[in-house]
Amino acid sequence: MRTLSSYGLHAIATALIVCATAPGLRAQDAPKYSNEFLAIGVGARALGMGYSFTASASDVTAGYWNPAGLLRVQSDLQIGAMHSEYFAGIAKYDFVGVAKPLDSASTLGVTFVRFGVDDIPNTTALIDNDGNVDYDRITTFTAADHALLISYARRMGVPGLTVGGNVKVIYRRVGEFANAWGFGLDLAAQYEKDKWRFAAVARDVTGTYNAWSYSLDPQTIETFQLTGNDLPQNSTEVTLPRLTLGVAREFRFGGKVGLVTELDLENTFDGQRNTLISTGAWSADPRFGLEVGYAGVVFVRAGVNNFQYVTDITDTRRLNFQPNIGAGLKIRGIAVDYALTDIGDNSIALYSNVFSLRFDIFKRRGS
Repeated sequence: MRTLSSYGLHAIATALIVCATAPGLRAQDAPKYSNEFLAIGVGARALGMGYSFTASASDVTAGYWNPAGLLRVQSDLQIGAMHSEYFAGIAKYDFVGVAKPLDSASTLGVTFVRFGVDDIPNTTALIDNDGNVDYDRITTFTAADHALLISYARRMGVPGLTVGGNVKVIYRRVGEFANAWGFGLDLAAQYEKDKWRFAAVARDVTGTYNAWSYSLDPQTIETFQLTGNDLPQNSTEVTLPRLTLGVAREFRFGGKVGLVTELDLENTFDGQRNTLISTGAWSADPRFGLEVGYAGVVFVRAGVNNFQYVTDITDTRRLNFQPNIGAGLKIRGIAVDYALTDIGDNSIALYSNVFSLRFDIFKRRGS
């Protein structure tokens, strides 16, 4: 008879096989950058470490980075939140998460993420029936992406091994014009041995499918036709699996100074990307980060990611990367984290100041 541990290991192995083989059957038809708002990242701690947090994930943000890490939440309830703005405040990104240990061997987590642009001008009715421009006919709408992740983590029979998973519900909306619902599944594991931590996260293991539907009013349809635009058709968008591997090492210097270093490798199987390691079918994007802490209260972080080969105006090809820095303060169950980071090529997008909060809540114990 199989034990719970063997089922967990079997699920992980299955996820790795799916990530390595299934995408090849659909990579020619699927877009590379579906649901990319879920690649922005949550928690200033992880962002300051250059997005290398797969093995180090140990708080409420683990529901996003590695659900197996939720088991390392030590409080009775942990709440996390983050608000950030990108592109000079045009786009807003929000995260709220809750982690609740059910017992000593399992933890439940819920994560909500929203990425949106508000007050977009709708000029489809700018010109009235007489051909006059009427600015009072301009309205606004919001384009926003939402994701709800329900996470579960469990300790296995193998010492140091925890596994976890996410059920994802995606909702994307573009004003009154279009919306999409999507569903997906993530599987993850963490293994801790002495001061080492190893991790694997298989995202969208069966593919995440977004079903888009469009509802254009007659006036918008007429505007599309007069301006030579094709009318959008209801369709299904597929997010192909990806596999992130991570290894972290903890060091202690004296009784109060600690150092955590981590190296992650995100693997995609949807064709060649502009990453440091790239082939026709497989691409790998490395990330490296570190965190120095003093007495578990003050933290300084740094990391690099987004390695890309770029060609400048002189046709010189060079390797570009994105540096990130951050800091943190934790006092009596309240943690404030800060990161200076970017969500794209640092020669195009502006760096953003990101703050996040975490609260540990403990039950009142009887005297």
